[in-house]
Amino acid sequence: MEYTYYAPTGGLPDQNQRARERAQFNTSYAVIPRGVLSDITISLMPGWENTRAWVLARPLSGFAETFAQLIVEVAPGGGSDNPEPDPEGQGVIFVLAGHIRLVIEGVGHELDAGGYAYLAPGTQWSVANDQDTPGTFVWIRKRYERVPGIDAPESFVTADQDKPPLEMPNTSGYWSTSRFVDPNDLRHDMHVNIVTFMPGGTIPFAETHVMEHGIYVLQGRGVYLLNQDWIEVEEGDFMWLRSFCPQACYAAGRRPFRYLLYKDVNRHPKLGSPISS
Repeated sequence: MEYTYYAPTGGLPDQNQRARERAQFNTSYAVIPRGVLSDITISLMPGWENTRAWVLARPLSGFAETFAQLIVEVAPGGGSDNPEPDPEGQGVIFVLAGHIRLVIEGVGHELDAGGYAYLAPGTQWSVANDQDTPGTFVWIRKRYERVPGIDAPESFVTADQDKPPLEMPNTSGYWSTSRFVDPNDLRHDMHVNIVTFMPGGTIPFAETHVMEHGIYVLQGRGVYLLNQDWIEVEEGDFMWLRSFCPQACYAAGRRPFRYLLYKDVNRHPKLGSPISS
């Protein structure tokens, strides 16, 4: 299987182009089509040089509250020696295009498209682009939830190509998941996996669960059920789901439909203030 990864390049739409109607935001989900990722919607980040980012999600009261997700484009010569401002922030980097040099606790790693890194809370790390073309990656951030008696996980570096997809039960290979951490490892309070559907593959029921999702489409296209709406999505689109939003999908077209999936896991639900008697 040939893996490809869509990376936005910015720019501005033509003046004769009509407004894109696929962008949606409501109380259950948001859809950010790839055409929205223009020069107008970039953010610059303190502590980063020659770098711009598209912020796809951030904790938002009453919506998805556990994570932030960005697409970061580092120009040649750019990067950061102190990228994570939250001392309890953990993260995942997934490279979409180009090349970046990632240094974790003094050890250098060269990441090309498909490269994956988990960055543990409190880790000293830096990122730089020493090539002649931009390096673009997805950066997912979550504040780590510590639990007495459970150590925080360690940082690691791997790649999509090194994690063969695992077939979901009774799907004949049409639906598979590339898992980068052991789902039974309680040290991890978030998973960032890659889900693959071959043409004709489907989630055959409306998943409804407590986990929040950030879904970035890496390759291909599909039709996704979000709450009560079936929505066509393609590579470069992003979906942001709050807890308990019903979801399902099926692959469309002739290529694999693949997406990078965030979810929060392995922790007790937080309880509010006790009800007064």
